[in-house]
Amino acid sequence: MTIRNDKEGTTVTITRHDTIGVLNLISPALRADLVTMVREDYWPEVTEEQGNRGVDQLAAFLAVAATTTEKVTPSLRVDLFWHAFVLHTKSYADFCAALGGGFVHHVPDRGSGRDPEEGRAAMRRTADLIREAGHRTDPEFWPLDGAADCTQSYAGCSDSPVS
Repeated sequence: MTIRNDKEGTTVTITRHDTIGVLNLISPALRADLVTMVREDYWPEVTEEQGNRGVDQLAAFLAVAATTTEKVTPSLRVDLFWHAFVLHTKSYADFCAALGGGFVHHVPDRGSGRDPEEGRAAMRRTADLIREAGHRTDPEFWPLDGAADCTQSYAGCSDSPVS
């Protein structure tokens, strides 16, 4: 576990993860179903390879969301996989329990106005936390360079932080 101070001077707890163990919490069958659901419901062009990377990015995001005290937010593409996973209620609950931080609630934020700068900052902060926890961030799933229109990259959703 590491502790860091953010810009506002508050202390944030970050738990280092067994990254391979986190990724292996999602079975091959469930992984395939999540990729299929995302393809059928949200992103028809997603390839198997992209889909598997998306599941990995989701697992890393949820591992951080389950164990940090800071509010985190997914990118739009990671959120697509989160939506698919949440619908597998038993598997999702089991996954959250295995992370050891409690159930990670999906909290849509429809009233925020989706300020592009706020969205980019939230995604950067989340990606930093994911890396600090020992996971890799995939630029296709975390477009942090500012080149992407934030309405296409910031999902407007967050987790329920661990207190």
